[in-house]
Amino acid sequence: MATVQLERAGDIVTLLIDRAAELNSLDEATLRELAAHAVALTRETPRVVLLRTAGERVFSAGADIAAMSTMSADEARRFSELGHATFEALESVPCPVIAIVQGAALGGGLELALSCDLILASKKARFGLPETNLALIPGFGGCSRLARRVGIGRARELILTGRLLSAEEAEREGLAFRVVEPPELVEEATRFATELAVRAPLALARAKAAMRAAETSDARTAARVEIEAFGGLFATEDTREGLAAFLARRPPVFRGR
Repeated sequence: MATVQLERAGDIVTLLIDRAAELNSLDEATLRELAAHAVALTRETPRVVLLRTAGERVFSAGADIAAMSTMSADEARRFSELGHATFEALESVPCPVIAIVQGAALGGGLELALSCDLILASKKARFGLPETNLALIPGFGGCSRLARRVGIGRARELILTGRLLSAEEAEREGLAFRVVEPPELVEEATRFATELAVRAPLALARAKAAMRAAETSDARTAARVEIEAFGGLFATEDTREGLAAFLARRPPVFRGR
């Protein structure tokens, strides 16, 4: 059975990483499977993607430490490159991608969640990049993504000290957008995904692209991306439908065209 399983329910796709016996740690095979799914979803364009892991206690304990313990410097460099490529592929999926974090998201596990657009967390969740405790640093993009999510000052503190955040702290810092009781987590994720799935998918995709440009480009480039995305939407059926529905005071029906 594949480590990363894909399930479809209408316009919503769920990716499930199932390595519960290994605390959903991320080895090379898992990263490659996840990357392949992310690339395929970029072509298939569902309305929403939910990212889950198996079990109730741990979202992901991070990169597979047993595998890393025997790596040479060159092997570690290639492993880091694979992690970066995988999470960039996930970040590039055009539709909203939501991480459902039921427990500890540590190291590469938090880096995985950070490559998603939003993090929905259980009150039992814990978040952190504790790599410096092992004389390492985050190697899958965590240094930059955490800084973009919570600000460089807080990212410095968390990475240099390896301190963990509770779910409530993560919500206050803007790391998690919502925190719910554990029994409500999957139901809330499904409800929120359903809410997003009826929204205009082309507009959401171009909003994602404009926000990513704002994070990774200079101000002038980011502005140009936003201008082109805004103008280009006026050539779509969905934008015409949205404007017409607003003027007619009726609910819009978006078809992704």
